[in-house]
Amino acid sequence: MADLHDSAKAHDSTEDNLDRVVTLLRKHHLVKNLVHKQDMPRHDLVESLVQKQHLAELHALLDDMHPADVARVLEALPLDDRLLVWDLVKAEHDGEILLEVSDAVRGSLIKSMDSDELLAAAETLDTDEIADLAPDLPQDVIEDLLDSLDAQNRARLQSALSYPEDTVGALMDYDMVTIRADVTLEVALRYLRRLGELPDQTDKLFVVDRDGGLKGVMPLQRLLLQSPDANVSDVMAAEVVTFRPEDEATDAAQAFERYDLLSAPVIDGRNRLMGRLTVNAVVDYIRQESDSDRLSIAGLREDEDIFASVWKSVQNRWAWLAINLVTAFVASRVIGLFEGSISKLVALAALMPIIAGIGGNSGNQTTTMIVRALALGQIHPDSAKKLFTKEIGVAGLNGLIWGSVVGLFAYILYGIPALGVVMMGAMTLNLLLAAVMGVSIPMLMQKFGHDPAVGSSVLITAVTDSGGFFIFLGLATVFMRYLD
Repeated sequence: MADLHDSAKAHDSTEDNLDRVVTLLRKHHLVKNLVHKQDMPRHDLVESLVQKQHLAELHALLDDMHPADVARVLEALPLDDRLLVWDLVKAEHDGEILLEVSDAVRGSLIKSMDSDELLAAAETLDTDEIADLAPDLPQDVIEDLLDSLDAQNRARLQSALSYPEDTVGALMDYDMVTIRADVTLEVALRYLRRLGELPDQTDKLFVVDRDGGLKGVMPLQRLLLQSPDANVSDVMAAEVVTFRPEDEATDAAQAFERYDLLSAPVIDGRNRLMGRLTVNAVVDYIRQESDSDRLSIAGLREDEDIFASVWKSVQNRWAWLAINLVTAFVASRVIGLFEGSISKLVALAALMPIIAGIGGNSGNQTTTMIVRALALGQIHPDSAKKLFTKEIGVAGLNGLIWGSVVGLFAYILYGIPALGVVMMGAMTLNLLLAAVMGVSIPMLMQKFGHDPAVGSSVLITAVTDSGGFFIFLGLATVFMRYLD
């Protein structure tokens, strides 16, 4: 309960800070406009002093805020206000804030900075954090940054940049504590006291041999509770969950959840310790992937700033809208094939959106479940057939139940028994189509190397709309003599 209370309090504090920033910006713009319109002696000096009054208060507020809260504020502001606030942030916090903001907002902030500012911001970060920021930095800044690092950190940064962003190597942290297996716990404790502080997310020390090979891990709990005279080799945990830098980050995230890990070693092919993966990096990755999937299902890109220009937003969205337009034309042509049937029974025009709408909803439910299962690695090729069978069974049963309901309503409204039968049959068939496509589309997209979340909702809706119209109007045409 205490953790939930603290989390709610932190959220409220963030929202309060945002409200205060917006209020100060509103006052700043209001007073600036009023003073600008006044005709008075020493107008420029008065205008400058009035502007500085609210900006100084805003500057003090930003100084007291956590970098993550500043990032949240920046994401919620239109571009002009965002850049105004960004200029008021202390330079030593620039790097941390750039790491916290979304990719789209980060791009707008970086564009407003010169090379020296970007270099100074990056130099305040650890090597793994620089690697996270590097893809958004200009090439000349990266080169200057590499030149400014010592040999060890330069090699680490180059290594991190060599791995794709969805692998463990791109997420791993080089800041860790290692000890030898042949020393006592007392020696290890003295070593830690000399360090003065431990890296964040440190729940264990890594035990290595002379060549850097991983021998095991020493949980801090064991280090503190066991006899100081015991050897590390006798107390350490030899069975360790390890990762390779080329491992998929999604697989690592699942392992962290499965084994309740806070940190884990990353080793190379010769079992030498390269770095560690921490839970904060995993959580950030999961959040980013979750945001990306939610946008991708709707056919949107994650790199769109909510306050981006109209033209940039149009560029971001036009592709799937064009696909929607094509599918809408297809659906209209399907309806056009049955104009004769519709002209004979106008009720068909009123009822056919029900079939298409329910089919689309059912298909999106299935697709969402399949995309989630694929992301969690829960679908094996051998189980795909059973999955199809199960979803077809669910769709068939739902079709019979809800098809009967809508068929009954159609009969009550129009007094035509055959129309109720057509509604039930069309509902059942379209839900079966939605189930088959809801499973097939994301699985086929993954099979051919595409993100199964990208545009799945758009494709499912297109299929169930056209298919629903065709099935319903086709059945109505076949049984038209019973509908008159």
